[in-house]
Amino acid sequence: MDNTTPSTDWVARSLKSVWHPCTQMQHHETLPLIAVSHGRGAWLIDHDGKRYLDAISSWWVNLFGHANARINAELKDQLDRLEHAMLAGFTHEPVVRLSEQLSAMTGHVLGHAFYASDGASAVEIALKMSFHAWRNAGRAGKQEFVCLQGSYHGETIGALAVTDVALFKDAYGPLLRSARVVASPDARNAVEGESAQDVARRAAADVETLFAERADHIAAIIIEPLVQCATGMAMHDPLYLQLVRALCDQYEVHMIVDEIAVGCGRTGTFFACEQAAIWPDFLCLSKGISGGYLPLSLVLTRDAIY
Repeated sequence: MDNTTPSTDWVARSLKSVWHPCTQMQHHETLPLIAVSHGRGAWLIDHDGKRYLDAISSWWVNLFGHANARINAELKDQLDRLEHAMLAGFTHEPVVRLSEQLSAMTGHVLGHAFYASDGASAVEIALKMSFHAWRNAGRAGKQEFVCLQGSYHGETIGALAVTDVALFKDAYGPLLRSARVVASPDARNAVEGESAQDVARRAAADVETLFAERADHIAAIIIEPLVQCATGMAMHDPLYLQLVRALCDQYEVHMIVDEIAVGCGRTGTFFACEQAAIWPDFLCLSKGISGGYLPLSLVLTRDAIY
């Protein structure tokens, strides 16, 4: 008896031709892929008509639902006018308007936007900008980067260097530049009698110890504000961001915040940093900034660095 359906046929063809990301492909021998035909709102529908709730928002990307009528209409209108023009030597209305609006949402503290295609690229750009800014300032010795235990910032070589998840990183160790790793402010690390703010203070003290010793060599610290997603949704108190911001000012170290997963309203404010009432030197956005429609990322930075 032939049990082939449209969905199983597409799954078989996918396994023969597609290398899926963040996946041990052998797992699909027992856990079949889902072959998506189309989407509506929060739902994905396979080729056999079965519906699946997209509870992960296709990796925290889809903010407004699949096949959103308003976004579809705007994209179709834009395609009739201009699909793409490079930003080297050119500009255009959509990129100017988006940059102005994002800057205004930071109170114009972060005045310039640099665009790329994906989150890891945004992180790489922020790391390079930090290094280059210090070099231009005559402090070329500031070349080190600091990340948090359990941090995740992407899987390109530079972004992976400031990631602290063994599953993604260990196999590529020989290719990576070493980063300094400090304690996570994960509120679950509280011992009996400690509050989330106590954990934040303890973790910030670890940062201060490192800065006091190596600030002349450290370019920047990179942080996922409020939630470290890839390490079990580890949450921390906003106080941690305030304390680290103050330490960065005191020791002259750049603060990079990776809002790729937590930005665009995921934590209740458009920028997670807003909940701590601080602004970093570099802010990375991707995922939700395009609602999952197009590959897009950007780095917002201060005019002084620009």
